[in-house]
Amino acid sequence: MNYVAPIFIGLLYVLLMCLVREPHRRRLNAVMVGGAGAAYLSGGGLGGWEFAFTAVATYVAYRGLDSWTFVGIGWLMHTAWDVVHHVKGNPIIPFAHGSSLGCAICDPVIALWCLGGGRTPAELLRTVRPEPGMR
Repeated sequence: MNYVAPIFIGLLYVLLMCLVREPHRRRLNAVMVGGAGAAYLSGGGLGGWEFAFTAVATYVAYRGLDSWTFVGIGWLMHTAWDVVHHVKGNPIIPFAHGSSLGCAICDPVIALWCLGGGRTPAELLRTVRPEPGMR
């Protein structure tokens, strides 16, 4: 369950974000990935590298305000940072030892959705099955 639950959390995040209309959905996700980039600052255990990562993540999140690709890149960057923290640093939630690993499993689910354009299920269906008269 430690490996399956984070996937469901990522899918739940995506479904909830689909309730937000564009362009607010993309912008909200850029803000979320910016916040995720700073999540380890309060006790991440990697010293000055925490600030360097946060600076890069902030730039990527800023670019994500206008680009789903940058939002997806931001989530993939956070995935990599989660793995580093799982192996070398402190967990993202101090009292939950496996929380960084869980985050590293959840974040790619969100990243794949973002790299796909952050579309709702209805938008995806329209892409796969065009409406009658649209052929």
